[in-house]
Amino acid sequence: MSHQPVIDGLELAASGAALRGTFPLDGFARLRGTLASDAGEVAYVVQGLRDERGRPCLRAKVRGALQLRCQRCLEALELDVDVDKVLVLAASQAEIDAEPAGSRGPDRVLAGRDMPVRDLIEDELILAMPYAPRHERCAAAAPASAGARRFPFTGLRGLVRGKN
Repeated sequence: MSHQPVIDGLELAASGAALRGTFPLDGFARLRGTLASDAGEVAYVVQGLRDERGRPCLRAKVRGALQLRCQRCLEALELDVDVDKVLVLAASQAEIDAEPAGSRGPDRVLAGRDMPVRDLIEDELILAMPYAPRHERCAAAAPASAGARRFPFTGLRGLVRGKN
């Protein structure tokens, strides 16, 4: 098994340091089931910083290509992912819960001394995926023939007449 980087989020934010690397897609257990293929890898950068209010943050950048399955034709669909997200670190769950429910601010993450970088990156990949991925121009969405119009209940006409 490859090295699994773990960070102290608050320390990384205070120092302004950055961590770079790549992860193979087959190492993301929660993501793997939604992929058509888990071949390939994603590149990431996690950098510590402070926002305009002085709060500790992590800036997560993730780039790569995910092989999803089109929900119309069930063929492979490549999704290019290019995430650049600032996550505000919170010292406790109570601090996160204190934010207004409809807040449009940045996402909040519970900080810890042992924050697995793989989990942060996997979360961002999952959030970047569309709910129902599909090709922009999918063969399954095109009508069978342009001239013929199909009526889905035509076959029922004969059944109804047969009973009377």
